Amino acid sequence: MYKIILASGSPRRKEILEQVGVEFTVITSDKEERITKIRPEEIVKELACEKALDVAGKIKEKSIIIGADTMVAIDGQVLGKPKNPAEAKAMLQMLQGNRHQVYTGVSVVVKPEKGPEYKGKKEEAKIINFAEKTEVWVYPMKKAQIDRYIACGESYDKAGGYGIQGKFAVNIEKIEGDYYNIVGFPVSKLYTVLMEEGIDILS
Repeated sequence: MYKIILASGSPRRKEILEQVGVEFTVITSDKEERITKIRPEEIVKELACEKALDVAGKIKEKSIIIGADTMVAIDGQVLGKPKNPAEAKAMLQMLQGNRHQVYTGVSVVVKPEKGPEYKGKKEEAKIINFAEKTEVWVYPMKKAQIDRYIACGESYDKAGGYGIQGKFAVNIEKIEGDYYNIVGFPVSKLYTVLMEEGIDILS
């Protein structure tokens, strides 16, 4: 049996795993993020892998460590988490009335039960990486709508400055792809990929 570890402090990712019945513990990474890639789908995979490897280096037993990272992009520009109302407003003004993409990278480190203590070296564990993309269309929004949404406080811990599972839902015209990917965790893709590797995280 593997011990399953979520290498993320995101309450949304935690809720999604709990929702589908996965038994896991949370151990967050404290490593500073380092980006060397350019394309959004490569950036999220890189950051997810950094988180998973960092946590894997702290674990000795047979484990499956899951790291994830989500970002929003529009017209090739990556949008992170806004730090203040001005940044949130600028992001939402870009997204309103337009289509954008949400990318989530997932990295899974499968640590063997035996062998030398894991030191973060890739050759000592199996690493599975993938990225999922969802297209999102946002209805046109008036200034008052944007200001009201920012005032509710949902913007600040979310890529792109909004949460589809919260009050921003009324502004979503349509999506193409995995809804849970927008929330921050493409759990069905994760389950399918691991099943192909012979790993059932629900067993």
